[in-house]
Amino acid sequence: MRFRSLPLAAAGLALAACQPAKKPTPAPTPAARPAGQNGTPTPGQPTPGQPTPGQPPAGGLPAGLAAGLAGIGGGGADPVPRPYATVITPRAKTKTGVFGVHQVGSRLYFEIPAAEVGKDFVITTVLAGTPAGIGINGTLGPDRVVRFERRDNRILIRDINYNNVATDSMLSTRRAMSLIEFYPIIAALNVEAYGKDSAAVIEVTRMFTGGIQEFAAGGRRAAVDPTRSYIEKFAAFTRNVNVTATQTFTPQGAGGIAIPGLNLGGAQATTEAYTFSVVRLPDVPMMPRFNDARVGFFGPNKTDFGSPEQRVLPRRYISRWRLECSDQKVGNLCVPKKPITYYVDPATPEWLKPWIKAGIEEWQGAFEQAGFAKGIVAGVVPSDPDFSGEDASVAMVRWLPSPVANAVGPSTVDPRSGEIIDADVQMYHNIMDLQREWYFSQVGHLDKRAQTFPFPDSLMGRLVQFVAAHEVGHTLGFPHNFKSSSMYPVDSVRSKTWVAKMGHSPSIMDYARFNYVAQPEDGIPLGDLVPKVGPYDMFAVKWGYTPIANAKRPEDEKSTLDSWARMQDTVPWYRYGGGQVDPGEQSEAIGDADAVKSTRLGFKNLRRIVDLVVPASTTDKTADYSLLRATYGGVLNQWATEAQHVTRVVGGLDKQEKAVSQSGPVWTMVPRARQKAAMNFLNDEVFTTPTAMIKPDILRKIESDGNINRVSGAQARTLSSLVQNAKLQRMVEFEAIATNKAQVYTLGEMLTDLRRGLFSEIYVGKPIDAYRRRLQATYLEAMASKIKPPAANPQDAVLAALFGQAVVNTRDFRPLLKDEMRTLDRELAAAVGRAGDRNTRAHLLDARDQIKAMLDTEK
Repeated sequence: MRFRSLPLAAAGLALAACQPAKKPTPAPTPAARPAGQNGTPTPGQPTPGQPTPGQPPAGGLPAGLAAGLAGIGGGGADPVPRPYATVITPRAKTKTGVFGVHQVGSRLYFEIPAAEVGKDFVITTVLAGTPAGIGINGTLGPDRVVRFERRDNRILIRDINYNNVATDSMLSTRRAMSLIEFYPIIAALNVEAYGKDSAAVIEVTRMFTGGIQEFAAGGRRAAVDPTRSYIEKFAAFTRNVNVTATQTFTPQGAGGIAIPGLNLGGAQATTEAYTFSVVRLPDVPMMPRFNDARVGFFGPNKTDFGSPEQRVLPRRYISRWRLECSDQKVGNLCVPKKPITYYVDPATPEWLKPWIKAGIEEWQGAFEQAGFAKGIVAGVVPSDPDFSGEDASVAMVRWLPSPVANAVGPSTVDPRSGEIIDADVQMYHNIMDLQREWYFSQVGHLDKRAQTFPFPDSLMGRLVQFVAAHEVGHTLGFPHNFKSSSMYPVDSVRSKTWVAKMGHSPSIMDYARFNYVAQPEDGIPLGDLVPKVGPYDMFAVKWGYTPIANAKRPEDEKSTLDSWARMQDTVPWYRYGGGQVDPGEQSEAIGDADAVKSTRLGFKNLRRIVDLVVPASTTDKTADYSLLRATYGGVLNQWATEAQHVTRVVGGLDKQEKAVSQSGPVWTMVPRARQKAAMNFLNDEVFTTPTAMIKPDILRKIESDGNINRVSGAQARTLSSLVQNAKLQRMVEFEAIATNKAQVYTLGEMLTDLRRGLFSEIYVGKPIDAYRRRLQATYLEAMASKIKPPAANPQDAVLAALFGQAVVNTRDFRPLLKDEMRTLDRELAAAVGRAGDRNTRAHLLDARDQIKAMLDTEK
């Protein structure tokens, strides 16, 4: 689920003024001279040697920048504009908007008014067509902010970024900033002619058919072959221009060299269609709102070189739509001048359109908290043939034919202010398959409608509404809030009165799917099993979108925003967390305020659900068993997911984001008793063989073998999470800094508890079944990888640095691991003689061999 932003923001110098046109270079012979260049000016063209109409005289560039541009365009004859009528001929197809757009044969021209020169535009790229089978996961190309600048008879396209700001207004700071505000030129296009009021006519065909690599939608994966690419259609509007182009991608050849028309290495060329929207950013940027880590918002990051704090500071604005009050009121609520409007893709199946509309407008109650009546609405698609969801000025929930079981909610943001100017929720058709699997695996025992496939349309429609509301939330500026699901006590999640009012999670932006904690005897209505826009979402909309009276600058809002954020001290479900080491910031979790209690309840339900797998997935008597296989796998995957939630309690820290003025720590170690209880649960309920989940009647229908891999893989996920290096290092540090060691669940104690749980059979002389043998072998392999880690991969360090992490060296906990292995080896030696069957005895001897190999110091 993706968020898309433009290059990040700061103030740059717009080149709104240009040099006068130079005198055209004479042609070698009169016959070679273009028509209209024999000394008689033509309409829309400057007289040779005179300034272009509408252009300032020489010296119009800002000081310091003219010199920097002096060499651009040199090294050859200057372009010679032609008469307008010889370029934009009567056969041209023309549409007029922010630019004039003309198509003459296969060539495309922009006619850029002088008033638009020096303005900032964003160019977005959206997939409009692809061959079947390639898939359309991630259908958006990179956004790019550009500025069209004129120099002599060329239009330069600069790649603009707003990464840097200077909050003070001192002249010296502005001079210093100009050194890093000199942006790359990604294209230089000749002025082919001049139109009315000195509008520059440039041919832009190669921008969209592969002649400029920065605009190639395929990026580095392939080169665009211009001979097999073309302009398909275009449209022009007051704020934007859309161009749909068909691009044929030639796979990269040997050494990364792409040769158009030549296919090296057997890879197939592909032809895809993309819509490029060229959208002018607002003339007056919206006033930004500063980000606060206590409330979850996407937003552009910046570097501030003008802070009075005598250091370079990071700055971040939140991403949000521009929502302003009109003079109209509905009760105490204001009617917005322009509501946030999303359209439902006409390609959406008819029966799903009302559900997606409901998902969009489910947010209306949240915007009422910010003071707006119908601040967000589902619009009616007009009959205009140029209207398109691929247009960067149109927000749409798109329905895409893809086997990808997913949905994403990207948006385009003005980097100067954080204003969201476009959003394209992408719903892939197979999202319904994923919803079926999740709903059945989590609450199928509570809902008879889910106990036969396919689901009734009324149920699937409600599940699609939930997905649409979640993805729209991303395009309103909200990231995932994984803390939300842990802010309600587990008993509240089981209370039908609580859930009816508050939901089972405070935020639809959590990955808290369906209420798998609820038991049959709780009597929770079916409609309340599904997530909905909740109290946190309403708080976040209020915090981000409420107008603050009399605020003229972002700084003027800080005290009010701080007072709202401090409500989290007394209302815990207003808190935000993006998911780190806090056991309450987990994805796919319900009731992770107490992951042990919730998982125990979830496991009870899974034992009920697994018995429903066969009747639910075998209603079509002419089908094969592929649906049975997928359904059973989904239930086992749910079991593994819930088991993993408990591992985060061990070595975990509870977190509450705070400002400096708030008392108490941000990070608090999970109490020893909770960690110990979590470890006991893992040994008793997860690392023991889950016999209730192993169904031979299913296995013999779906496969000849493979269930040991399936079950042990699920257990291995939990084990890997429990003994990951970062957690072991953190537990070493807990003990090192603790003032009261008795309150710490030490790494040594945890390792001992794990060993005794995993190898419990050897202490009582019991046979070890095949599932346990595989799990024990997996544990020994994990220990070996830490005691004798493979050679460091330099790329790991690069990736860790990229994501703000550190590569953990095992040296601080390796001695404990080796001590555990020596202890285990002695225990295995004593147990071999007591082994009652050959499989167990052979396994124990092999385990000793594994330990010997990992402790052997010889190379």
